[in-house]
Amino acid sequence: MAKTIGIIAIKGGVGKTTISAALATDLANHYQKKVLLVDTNYSAPNLGLHMDILEPDKTIHHVLDKKVHAKSAVHEKFGVDVIPGEYVYNKNIPYLKLKDRLAPLKKDYDFIILDSSPSLNDEMLSTMLASDALFVVTTPDYPTLSCTIKAAKLAKQRGKPIAGIIINKIRDPKYELTIREIEDSVDIPVIARIPDDKHAIRSLFSRIPLPLYKKSSPLSQEINRLNAALTRNKEKKSFFQSLMPFDFRRERVNRELLKEDFYSNTFKS
Repeated sequence: MAKTIGIIAIKGGVGKTTISAALATDLANHYQKKVLLVDTNYSAPNLGLHMDILEPDKTIHHVLDKKVHAKSAVHEKFGVDVIPGEYVYNKNIPYLKLKDRLAPLKKDYDFIILDSSPSLNDEMLSTMLASDALFVVTTPDYPTLSCTIKAAKLAKQRGKPIAGIIINKIRDPKYELTIREIEDSVDIPVIARIPDDKHAIRSLFSRIPLPLYKKSSPLSQEINRLNAALTRNKEKKSFFQSLMPFDFRRERVNRELLKEDFYSNTFKS
């Protein structure tokens, strides 16, 4: 039975879709998991651009509108099954039916990754309600942190507490929030810490997900370490890390805790 993970953010430009695509392709290609990746950013879908699906004939919009079954809207790309969004869809659709529409597919996958809307509305709520666990993507600055606090509050109200924070686009730590400051503000563990990766924009231009475009890039490596926790595997260490008997980086400790809790407490499917 698939474990459904919602990737959310309440501010555009933090790299949420890049991370969603990277999580899915790394799970499928490195850990040989069966993965379904779904664009649930209904108003401004762009997951297809990241996954090189430019003109989908069937989309999540058609699934929600009951024009097609979810299985017939699946496009296979880069080893991942993808249900993209419709770039222009002028009809109102029942966003909150997402969980019901995807339910028949859960038995066919190990993971379902939902790339959420960055707006605090019914679009994001549909992702929250359809997910077994939520990860929030943020950048280490005060404006984005304030948005993250709002997401955490909504998720808690809906009985879907956020399982972890992914800090992306770290540029100058001297002038950015620390892991401790972020965790103290939202009371959620940081599970990945990613430097600003110049390869991300290159992979998007090429429409090849980053773990396949440049598997040695900082983002690809950290996503691989996070996926090790999600699949209960050992993290790969660099040569210098292997010389250290213990690794007390906070995000790595949090991933070890996540590995223990993820299946026992988070997923009830």
